[in-house]
Amino acid sequence: MIDRYVYGVTKRLPEEQRADIGDEVRGLIEDMLDERVQGRDVTEEDVREVLLELGHPRSLARKYQGNKKYIIGPELYDFYVLIAKIALISTVVGLTAIFLIKVILSPINIIDDFVDYIVSFITTIPMVIGWVTIGFVLAEYFDENKFAQIKLDNNWDPSNLTPIPDPKRQIKRCEPITSIVIYVFVIVMLVFSNEYFGIWIFQQGEFSGIVPFLNEAEYSSFLILILIVCGFGILKECLKLFYERWTYSLVTFTAIVNLVSITIFFYLLNENRFWNPDFMNELVQNGIVTNGSDNYQVIKIIWEQMTLWGLVILVLGLIWDVVTGFIKVRKAR
Repeated sequence: MIDRYVYGVTKRLPEEQRADIGDEVRGLIEDMLDERVQGRDVTEEDVREVLLELGHPRSLARKYQGNKKYIIGPELYDFYVLIAKIALISTVVGLTAIFLIKVILSPINIIDDFVDYIVSFITTIPMVIGWVTIGFVLAEYFDENKFAQIKLDNNWDPSNLTPIPDPKRQIKRCEPITSIVIYVFVIVMLVFSNEYFGIWIFQQGEFSGIVPFLNEAEYSSFLILILIVCGFGILKECLKLFYERWTYSLVTFTAIVNLVSITIFFYLLNENRFWNPDFMNELVQNGIVTNGSDNYQVIKIIWEQMTLWGLVILVLGLIWDVVTGFIKVRKAR
């Protein structure tokens, strides 16, 4: 119970202060117990009474924080900086990759591409950092525990302290970070360079064009759905990064998000307007295949089956995400 109380206090403080303040709180509890028991054995009830006397961990943590006012408090600040860095680096990498691809494919337009590259930075980076900041400001402002602060010391009980994360259900930090990077990279690529998703055509060693997979005329009407899926995915990974362990609540939320993602992707992949309706004809026109040949029939079958197998792989991946979390929670129990 003491370990859980110290954890409840220190997790709300800046990381560099946690070890020293944790030792200080633990020493304070031991001194209060010694004074209370006067040489007899310490009981669980003694610990409970001392912790009640100290008050809710959030209240004690705020005493160490002082009276400073924060838009984003110390409890969330380190996490906010981490997510902002991840989003920023992913955006820079994505925009740079797009610029390099354009330069390699069409060196003659390097000046125009460089101008677009700079403009993309000016418009995208403030938007990314701004939305991350707004999200954390709202999380700080609408924290339900903050509104219950007046009642904390009267209604809380040490038996309800947050458990210290169990290693068996621990979420390795690298996993959600990698997923967030992928989501941000996909967003950048789909927003700024969706026309590069397709069959690249080279004639006499030089790039001559692309046969796109997507229907460029209708693509913009589907982009919002793709951004919703990626946005929910980033939110899911942020929660994993924040809670650092699998719980039934996190498994349930992950299952809901993945179900919504599967539903949206099922709609997109089965919507004829999403795909390029002239894909096979454009392959023939560019001399990639000959109409009626064996290669033509093979590519046509692959093109028609790509939707099915893409959906199958996606569904299996999202289901495995939920199953993995559920298994870890069960093992911890």
